[in-house]
Amino acid sequence: LVPLATLGTKMPDGREILRRGILGIDSEGMLCSAAELGLSSDAAGIMILPAGAKLGRNVFDALGVKRDVVYDLDITRNRPDATGHLGVARDVAAQLGVKFVPLKGDAAKKGAARRVPVKIVDEKACARFNVTVISGIAVGPSPDHLARRVLAAGMRPINNVVDASNLAMLETNQPNHAYDAAKVSSGFRIRKAKVGETLTTLDGTLRKLDTADLLICDGDDRAIGIAGVMGGANTEISETTTEIALETAWFEPNGVRLTSQRLALRTEASARFERGVDPLGVDYSVARFAALLRESCPNLLVHTGAADPRTRHLPKQPVVLLRVAQVNRVLGTNLSPKDVAAKLGKIGFACTPKKIATRNGSAVASGPGFAVKVPSWRPDCVDEIDLVEEVARHVGYDALGKRVSQSTQPGGLSPLQQRRRALRDLVLSFGASEAMPNPFLAPGDHERAGVTLESAALELENPLVVEESLLRTSLRPGMLKAVAFNVSHRATDIALYELGHVYRARVSTDAKSGDKAARDLDLPNETEQLCIMAVGFDASEAVGWWSQITAVFGVGAQLDQSRVPAGYHPTRSATLARGKQVVGYVGEVDRQVLTKYGIEERVACLEVDASVLLGESPKVPVAKPVSRFPSSDIDLAFSVPAKVTAAALQRAVKQAAGALGEDVVLFDVFRKAAADESRSLAYRIRLRAADRTLTDAEVAAARTACIAAAEKLGCTLRS
Repeated sequence: LVPLATLGTKMPDGREILRRGILGIDSEGMLCSAAELGLSSDAAGIMILPAGAKLGRNVFDALGVKRDVVYDLDITRNRPDATGHLGVARDVAAQLGVKFVPLKGDAAKKGAARRVPVKIVDEKACARFNVTVISGIAVGPSPDHLARRVLAAGMRPINNVVDASNLAMLETNQPNHAYDAAKVSSGFRIRKAKVGETLTTLDGTLRKLDTADLLICDGDDRAIGIAGVMGGANTEISETTTEIALETAWFEPNGVRLTSQRLALRTEASARFERGVDPLGVDYSVARFAALLRESCPNLLVHTGAADPRTRHLPKQPVVLLRVAQVNRVLGTNLSPKDVAAKLGKIGFACTPKKIATRNGSAVASGPGFAVKVPSWRPDCVDEIDLVEEVARHVGYDALGKRVSQSTQPGGLSPLQQRRRALRDLVLSFGASEAMPNPFLAPGDHERAGVTLESAALELENPLVVEESLLRTSLRPGMLKAVAFNVSHRATDIALYELGHVYRARVSTDAKSGDKAARDLDLPNETEQLCIMAVGFDASEAVGWWSQITAVFGVGAQLDQSRVPAGYHPTRSATLARGKQVVGYVGEVDRQVLTKYGIEERVACLEVDASVLLGESPKVPVAKPVSRFPSSDIDLAFSVPAKVTAAALQRAVKQAAGALGEDVVLFDVFRKAAADESRSLAYRIRLRAADRTLTDAEVAAARTACIAAAEKLGCTLRS
């Protein structure tokens, strides 16, 4: 007898059986293979039913296949236990008010002691490593009901050993790996990979390993698996395997995640290890594996004396104090201590009654509470509020009622957030629009923008595209791209700004010596910067931005034209310095740089380390009464040598004017020819006294002092 799908039958893959013509004859149905029925992966031919099957009977009833329902659950990262069937069952049992009964492990008599030597070299990356020897293996297909369970879980049945391993993992959330014991030489060593080491994994791919990758090795130090990710092909289970070494371990989650990402190899095991598995669930997982495999291997023998070294880095079960009053305050409920303990106890939290002191203002009072021992399978519960959430889930959010919980103090912006918002508002008042360039750059983008820091750029290990393989060390490359894009779309008077982070490699002493592990521990030097660009404006516009920013934020820096930053115009740019500290650059973008981006207009640019503006406490402005007396203005034009900067001359003149000098403004710059070494700079000096009208003699004395100060710098007064 064979299975027949009649007209109108909907197949597991979604197809519907319809009447079709084949060689001029109408087909009234389809004879099915096991794969077409969703019973196995065998699609070699039409399925032959057991001899006892009756004609016309439902094929699934004849095969004893129950009508199961498969739930596809979207598990959040904070619930690693729920990636196992038992974790979900425990929660469902608590919700339904029924007793949670775990599946039974293997209860058969154990075999003689067989202890395999295990050496954990990296004790932090591998805190527990259990190796159990199991003999009496006969590799073959799994029983049909187990194969169907594997298929229902979205995995492919392979053989009874691999299927038992996968099912045990799906049930308990504890990944395991079976090695052919005959192919493992004298024990196990768990260590980091060596430089240039490779391993061919079970999928047949040769993997180039990094020194940060954790490996499982045999006694000869030969790599046989990538810890928490995938085993090696050199110890794979085969049809001749009669004895296995079953690995069940606890690996540090971040290490597994980074290795999986770097190798672009995400497996069912790595997905569980990187969330965190139960450090105490090893023994039960081994027992479930043996129970599942015994269904196809009746002579199975689990040997005693399993190697199970543990290190001090194995996670401990925390004890968290929980106040009943806090539960009721947060949830707006009136639960008793008994209610709270009952809800938590059903999901494995052990609650020991304890009086807990609570401070309310200056008063301290003791109230009922619990010292709650968190189960080993719940690494997400570390604080009191986590336990409050568990109580809320099992009380039911719909049963919490409409009573509003006690209000908390309203939040607000921190001083840093207030200053950042004020900075954005100020830059917007300049007429600039915010740009948000990509923080990832292509090799050569820094050099194209005239930035000399590409050697300090951090390179991504697995970039999606090479055009986004470097982290930026300056905002300028991205801003120039944004400006060029707008100019190409005829937005010729555009002004843009970005307030964002830049990243520069921080190289330690160990890293300089070539120690990659030490280099990896050095986080990048991440700073927040401000960049403003405007098309069609000259350097005076950028200097004006800086003047307004310093006036509002009460911070300042000297314009140093002797240090022209790379990528800026050589004579129309300056460095912003506070002593020896460089805090930014101001001026125009170099014409050669603009040509590379296809920009013909001038581009004014200001780059500032935003931490200077945002990290300092603002100076309290001191208000001065407006003088009732008139001011006197002096206009002086000097012939200035090339070595003297306009800023230096301005400072000297302002200092010479003394207490009467209210302001000094550069209002004219003139140079006869580009080749001339000197140029003419004209300043307007405003003089004023707060208590009197200045006399001609006072104005003349101030004028003489200003001229003398300029002459000391090598400048001469133009007539």
